[in-house]
Amino acid sequence: MNSECLYNDFPTFLRRFFTCKVQKISLNAGFTCPNRDGTVGYGGCTYCNNQTFSPDYCHSKRSVSQQLKEGKLFFAHKYPDMKYLAYFQAYTNTYADQDKLKQLYEEALSVDGVVGIVIGTRPDTVSDRLLDYLADLSRQTFVLIEYGIESALDSTLIRINRGHNWQTTVDALERTASRGLLTGGHVILGLPGESRENILEQTSAISSLPLHTLKLHQLQLIRGTRMAQEYIIRPEDFHLYEDVNEYIDLVIDYIQRLRPNIVLERFVSQSPRELLIGPDWRMKNYEFLHRLQKRMKEREAYQGKLYRIP
Repeated sequence: MNSECLYNDFPTFLRRFFTCKVQKISLNAGFTCPNRDGTVGYGGCTYCNNQTFSPDYCHSKRSVSQQLKEGKLFFAHKYPDMKYLAYFQAYTNTYADQDKLKQLYEEALSVDGVVGIVIGTRPDTVSDRLLDYLADLSRQTFVLIEYGIESALDSTLIRINRGHNWQTTVDALERTASRGLLTGGHVILGLPGESRENILEQTSAISSLPLHTLKLHQLQLIRGTRMAQEYIIRPEDFHLYEDVNEYIDLVIDYIQRLRPNIVLERFVSQSPRELLIGPDWRMKNYEFLHRLQKRMKEREAYQGKLYRIP
């Protein structure tokens, strides 16, 4: 545990695998989502707008290798000796024929300076055959599979039109971890209908999963989404944590209840201000981390302090 022994941080985790500085480069490989094309549902998750996490170089009209080369130029001026992880981020990055997936993953790994891949996906789109291939690939390079979990409550998953239930998440992570693959997860704090107590109770379910890494972030209302329309109709169902200090205390309460060896990669997300309805803290990630760590010290808090083995 690093960050002055307050929580397990992602840079320290990466140093287990690399002796150099490593940076993710986000990619849009042109995938869609089974929750958009009718395989699972239509319209996608109610909160989703992929524009919120796509850098300028991340565009599906460019090839994977071209996006990586442009991403490297974006970062190289700061750290000339940096290496890179190809981060398949936009939409569902295991949702295609396996031959196409192999071609895209291996194209990314062929780019000079790329030392591994991170694959963002849904729990309901990973076949055993694909996991077997990724397990073989992981014996040659760094591979991390990052699942969108979002919530542990089936009632919330239905409400946000997620298209799968909690047991699907459990099954996918167990199948992935059983092959020796690194696993990541992503949850959203503050989804409509979830109380503070619901959010904190979630930590027990998350801790029970075979997760190596976890991302948390606040619910953000984004223009043009169905959730934004829902907020207009039923604002009483939402708590947007407009006060960043309230959210910081929630995060601290959350990570104190987490299994202590889960690596915490992120606590907040930042969407383009022209798309964001709220909350708008106007705060950089490093500023948030500074305030979080300061508050943890004030509270004598640390990851796992209140964790109880089931």
